[in-house]
Amino acid sequence: MKNDCLFCAIAAGEIPGRKAYEDDKCLAFYDIAPQAPVHFLVIPKEHIASVAGIDDTNSAVVAHIFEVISRLTKELGIESYRVVSNIGEQAGQSVPHLHFHVLSGRDMTWPPG
Repeated sequence: MKNDCLFCAIAAGEIPGRKAYEDDKCLAFYDIAPQAPVHFLVIPKEHIASVAGIDDTNSAVVAHIFEVISRLTKELGIESYRVVSNIGEQAGQSVPHLHFHVLSGRDMTWPPG
């Protein structure tokens, strides 16, 4: 856990969030400013700054997160969705903790942004 990280604090239960799923490796919670009718984030409980910080010592948690996304979307009855991870400020990453946005419930345009 990184002391000044918002998502580490949410994962530790220090800041409340509307949980969609939790286990010992990751947490899924609904976005406070949703960009689609369904919008939740999935984060590792371990602090990893972004996709750029994934390496052979922590990559297994990413596979686990995608398993959770698959399971959770099925449980929620979601068949079509977008998964997004922003890396760096210019790409729109506002919290420097690896997270995956899962968005659904509306048409997703391409290209995004």
